Amino acid sequence: MEVLSHLMEGFAVAGTPTNLLIALIGAFLGTVIGLLPGLGPINGVAILLPIAYAMKLPPESALILLTAVYAGCEVGGRISAILINVPGDAGAVMTTMDGYPLARKGLAGPALSISAFASFVGSMVATVGIMAFAPLLADWALAFGPAEYFALMVLALSCLGGLVGDSMLKALIACLLGLALATVGIDANSGVYRYTFDLLHLSDGIPFIVVVIGLFAVSELMLMLQSLHAGAAPVEMSGRTLFNAAEFMRVKWTILRSSVVGFFVGVLPGAGASIASAMTYSMERRMAGEDHEFGRGDVRGVAAPEAANNASAFGSLIPMLTLGVPGSGTTAVMIGALTLYNITPGPTLFQDQPVIVWGLIASLAISSVMLLLMNIPLIKVFVKFLDVPNWILVPGVAAVSLVGVYAVHGTVFDLVLGTLLGGLGYLLRVMNFPLAPFILGFVLGDMMEQNLRRALSISNGELSILYSSPISIGLWIGAILMLIGPRLMRARQQRRALQPA
Repeated sequence: MEVLSHLMEGFAVAGTPTNLLIALIGAFLGTVIGLLPGLGPINGVAILLPIAYAMKLPPESALILLTAVYAGCEVGGRISAILINVPGDAGAVMTTMDGYPLARKGLAGPALSISAFASFVGSMVATVGIMAFAPLLADWALAFGPAEYFALMVLALSCLGGLVGDSMLKALIACLLGLALATVGIDANSGVYRYTFDLLHLSDGIPFIVVVIGLFAVSELMLMLQSLHAGAAPVEMSGRTLFNAAEFMRVKWTILRSSVVGFFVGVLPGAGASIASAMTYSMERRMAGEDHEFGRGDVRGVAAPEAANNASAFGSLIPMLTLGVPGSGTTAVMIGALTLYNITPGPTLFQDQPVIVWGLIASLAISSVMLLLMNIPLIKVFVKFLDVPNWILVPGVAAVSLVGVYAVHGTVFDLVLGTLLGGLGYLLRVMNFPLAPFILGFVLGDMMEQNLRRALSISNGELSILYSSPISIGLWIGAILMLIGPRLMRARQQRRALQPA
């Protein structure tokens, strides 16, 4: 009952006309920022933070604006992923695997509507989870040390078998390329320059934006030009903008399962939407058995990562509110917003600032509803992008992508590097190497290395720390099962097929 009374107070705060208008503006701006390749939620929240402070908004209104932008960016990232195969942020990488093939089949409208609905359900599941389990889950997250995080990331990489078809070798090679690229730059522990080739621009490593735009946007442009040269037929649209009843029945349990898994992954500080979306995509592909078109345009391949992505994003607010620990890069910026208003996030925040906390939680639900009601009617507008002639679309996408790359450091070097990575991505795609394992390896590479080093520092080099806790043992067992389980099942099916009837 106490939670319900606090929640009603929160809705009273978030439901004022001023805060509703602020949430609406934030959701719209977040959607626009999210669909632009290379910006993402971190940049969106960072851009709006000084504006909110300069406008002298009260702390609850400022946080409502930032969380609405955060939610909008997570939803917006799917739009460019589905329409032009360029993820708006790391969490939308998995959406490209089936979202873009659906768009190429003329089903961009149903793909966008399913992703919008999945994002809404994931957000609402996470909001309910925050209300009901925030303190309990915060204690659970504290049980994860460096060794447990390393095992969790190994588990995420073991899901590679669920991201690709039969070529596990190609997925492994792509993942290793991503891990290798993540080691470029100054070693944080020793200060040694690694694989920089005496180039000062590489001393800070390769930015994620440069990698994702190069691998996806530039390589996609090359493929578009190749198809134009070959005289490929244009995409025919189905005319539908909403998913039908059959598609809903196909994804309903996928959305619920992925929302729950994504929420629990998001609670872990630093785990992020990349792990959540990869794990749920792999999980759903394995559960589908032989009856699926994952990788070729399956609606479940859009619903799973989008539900997990948004649930993980909202779940990352739990360590921020209850522990004062950023659950993601975006929540790290939001902690900065709290400190600007002399608010200290931590265990006493729920008691010291209940109006702000519960107003924030209520605004999550309100922003989710706004985003659903806003994005469904806009699907017709988004789909019109596919009707743009290629002689306009190709240079337009190139201009937006290169601006995103240049905005990172403001150097021509990043443009050249992004173009070279685009050439690499083009070669990989021509040879049927999956790009998702490459990006997953790149995103997780630095976190894996840092957690492995921390764990070994704690144990003075003893490897036993990596499997000394029940959580880490469970994660290692899960990783092993993910690797050998499908092969054992396939071998068993082959033996059955060979047996006489």
